[in-house]
Amino acid sequence: MRRAGGGGGGSPAFPCRLASPPLLPLVLLLVLVLGGGSGQAKEGEAGAVTCGSVLKLLNTRHNVRLHSHEVKYGSGSGQQSVTGVEASDDANSYWRIRGRTDGSCQRGTPVKCGQAVRLTHVNTGKNLHTHHFPSPLSNNQEVSAFGDDGEGDDLDVWTVQCSGTYWDRDDAVRFKHIGTDVFLSVTGEQYGHPIRGQREVHGMHSPNHHNYWKAMEGVFIKPSLDSTKHDEL
Repeated sequence: MRRAGGGGGGSPAFPCRLASPPLLPLVLLLVLVLGGGSGQAKEGEAGAVTCGSVLKLLNTRHNVRLHSHEVKYGSGSGQQSVTGVEASDDANSYWRIRGRTDGSCQRGTPVKCGQAVRLTHVNTGKNLHTHHFPSPLSNNQEVSAFGDDGEGDDLDVWTVQCSGTYWDRDDAVRFKHIGTDVFLSVTGEQYGHPIRGQREVHGMHSPNHHNYWKAMEGVFIKPSLDSTKHDEL
């Protein structure tokens, strides 16, 4: 686990300047769409979230989307912060589904319940990450975005917890962190300036209604012979 700066406790401090987020690159979307999977989709796989897909994740309890940006925590690890936002059209809420290691989650392959994945923030190239630092508002476990160009460390890995065979796009799922056994959660605490109104995202040890997430807007690659077929929500 790497620590990247940051001070002690107290109120969370953020830089005063917040750069305008770039739009989700159209080129990336085209690459993902044209990449496709191989083979005919089997029954039960057609509605599954697939490896390589880019999507937004909605916390079903608090109605906020998982979000990150080039704003660092002013305490704890000092790494890039991860929050929840109400806006559905924010380009900084896109995450790409990847395997635990490169090549372990081939593009277009349905993600199985219990599978280990990494969630890479599209606009900054950092992975969803957690570690033994207290979160700034609720004193749960801090969740950050970590690494460079999609490469971080072993604390970037989460398992998808769902009830069927595959992670279905219509179902709410949980993400359990392999390294520390916490669930990706939101309990409603809100930040002030300069990210006023954004919610704290953190890790909790108990599975409950605060840690259910649903796939929303995005580009989903279907495991189909026609590699140009895709759904955009």
